[in-house]
Amino acid sequence: MKLDRVRAAMAEAELDALVVRAPDNVLYLTNFWGMKGYEAAIFPREGEPTLICLEASAEDAARSAWTDDVRFLQGYAPDDPRPPPARTLELAQEAARGHERVGLELSLGTQASDRMVGEPTTFTAAWFEGWPGAADAVPLLSGARAIKTAQELERMRIANQIAAAAMEHVKELLRQGMSESEAAALWQGHVHGQGTNREDVDLALAFSLVWSGEGIRTFTATGDRPVQPDEPTLFEIWVCADGYWCDHTKNLCPGEVRPEYAQLEEQLLSVYELLVDLCRPGQSLAELDRKGREAIAALGHPGQPSHPLCHGVGARAHEPPYAHQAGGGELAEGMVLAIEPAIYWEGGGGLRVEDNFFVTASGPEKLSPFPDGIVRCG
Repeated sequence: MKLDRVRAAMAEAELDALVVRAPDNVLYLTNFWGMKGYEAAIFPREGEPTLICLEASAEDAARSAWTDDVRFLQGYAPDDPRPPPARTLELAQEAARGHERVGLELSLGTQASDRMVGEPTTFTAAWFEGWPGAADAVPLLSGARAIKTAQELERMRIANQIAAAAMEHVKELLRQGMSESEAAALWQGHVHGQGTNREDVDLALAFSLVWSGEGIRTFTATGDRPVQPDEPTLFEIWVCADGYWCDHTKNLCPGEVRPEYAQLEEQLLSVYELLVDLCRPGQSLAELDRKGREAIAALGHPGQPSHPLCHGVGARAHEPPYAHQAGGGELAEGMVLAIEPAIYWEGGGGLRVEDNFFVTASGPEKLSPFPDGIVRCG
């Protein structure tokens, strides 16, 4: 069980309790995905965890949280003008009282959003000053979270299914001349509307970047460029289903694929298949990254891509482990990885393929039913 794994790591690190406030860590330790980011969890090495959440979320907590110790804060307190995180801090300090060695998310770089998404909540210095001498719990949590339980894997399979169904929807509707933003809206609307309608999902949310033809780049926004005929339209897509994620890049092409893109597809899929085959227990992450980049360089594109070729997926769309040729670590059974090689042309255009793979003793298992490469449509 994952909570036993966390407690074993806490014992090794000589930590009495973890105090977490990132929505993905609260979810991981309590099974509760909060609305506003005001939530926190106190997870002791021994005894019952404590969940802190808004009073308005009482029914959600009763339905989904694993712990019976739930303490509530007011979103608006008539006699207290301070922002809600100040009250979260007080409740968390009270729940953590008596634990001598506490771990906080001191080196947390990114986190998954709460359910409201659009207005992420950050905590002030007072939160970190509330536990003087606290240890950094981020490496411990990252290591534990890298190995998925059956319950987590099932939720990630659902996210993958929702993403694929939305791609099938867009495949039937995508037409040349449609703007990239319209194409993105078709996909996002299907995820939220039909994904949330599933009996096994409370809330499905969609995130996307869509680029077409020469608009295919990395780290640029979706715009009003038209979908190009005979060239791929790239969908960089994430689905979050009740707090667990998938991360894909899929490609649709209205019409026949132009020869230069057909050649690029063949080249890139050869690298993709190499990387997927390396997704086995015991595989060096540094070697995986190095081999992938060497293969891309051999195709005439040295130094590409400018983003990781492999990273973990789970309670965040991007989470450890990350493959880096100058780093360390190795793959283990139970991990879920996004494999995403890419080649971008100078001046615009190019291709990326990406899917999620479950690492098993017998090899990698692809989680999405939607095809890789360039899918013809229209």
